[in-house]
Amino acid sequence: MNGLHPAEQGVPQPRVGGYEPSASAGYGYGPSSTSATPVSAAPSHPDEHVSRETPGADEDDPPLAMEALRAVQILNPSGEIIMPRPDHPRVICVANQKGGVGKTTTTVNLAVALALHGNRVLVVDLDPQGNASTGLNVPHHAGVPDVYDCLIDNVPLAEVAQQVEGIPNLFCVPATIDLAGAEIELVSVVARESRLSRAISGHPEKFDYVFIDCPPSLGLLTVNALCAAQEVLIPIQCEYYALEGLNQLINNINLVRQHLNPTLDVSTILLTMYDRRTRLADAVEQDVRNHFGTKVLNAVIPRNVRVSEAPSYGQSVMTYDPGSRGATSYFEAALEIAMRGVNTGGTA
Repeated sequence: MNGLHPAEQGVPQPRVGGYEPSASAGYGYGPSSTSATPVSAAPSHPDEHVSRETPGADEDDPPLAMEALRAVQILNPSGEIIMPRPDHPRVICVANQKGGVGKTTTTVNLAVALALHGNRVLVVDLDPQGNASTGLNVPHHAGVPDVYDCLIDNVPLAEVAQQVEGIPNLFCVPATIDLAGAEIELVSVVARESRLSRAISGHPEKFDYVFIDCPPSLGLLTVNALCAAQEVLIPIQCEYYALEGLNQLINNINLVRQHLNPTLDVSTILLTMYDRRTRLADAVEQDVRNHFGTKVLNAVIPRNVRVSEAPSYGQSVMTYDPGSRGATSYFEAALEIAMRGVNTGGTA
């Protein structure tokens, strides 16, 4: 970085969390109309920095009517608003070996957003911590049939998948503490890297989306997820520590593509935990966009307390506080992913 604010470099400044569907798409969601408006004016003094997402007083506290409108659009109680469905099932692995970057939060909220708008979605919790199961309020205590049984004992995925309460189109394969031993047990198993792929392909029901929530490591569980997926979604926290291990993750993905899964592609990068108060967030965003280009979603997930609170109630932020900025941002990210799937025929 040369020390200049992006506005001074003439770099286009994408709207944070402001993905706007094409007018020709005809979906008429319009959440972007309530998104924060970027600051277009140059700083009044060369040394003064003003974040492009600095909100006005009225934007910090949106009118209740606008918040209610966003909530109705996101919850879609009438079922009339349908996000476009892909022509073929999309199996998306959500991976990043760094912990705390928003993998599970992203998996849960994208899955709920797509399911609320007409897509059939399956979430596979492949993290022994079981946080995705918690976020969807799916039982995952010891003794509950889980993904471990599918990987080690060849139990059909349909026998362990559970319907997520209150969301008819959403199913979850939970993870229990038993999964912690799967890394060791898989070492001696034949075709150990493709166990999850066979389980997903053998499921009798066809889903529009299958999201695989990976553990924060590059072990056998993550390799199983990469072998089962067609696409990789990488959440990147807007801090420089999050960029340090990214090359290693990309190298592992390339190895899996070369030797195990030639169709695998890094299709989506999602910037998370964007703190509009800091220059660092802007700098990291520009670096990521310059490196990955169009793979980076226009929607950016801000730091939002509602996103953090929701799991303690066994909910996603989409149902916990659908009018919040966090819910709106994840809704826009889900819509953008859905639109990209249609534009590429369901695969990346």
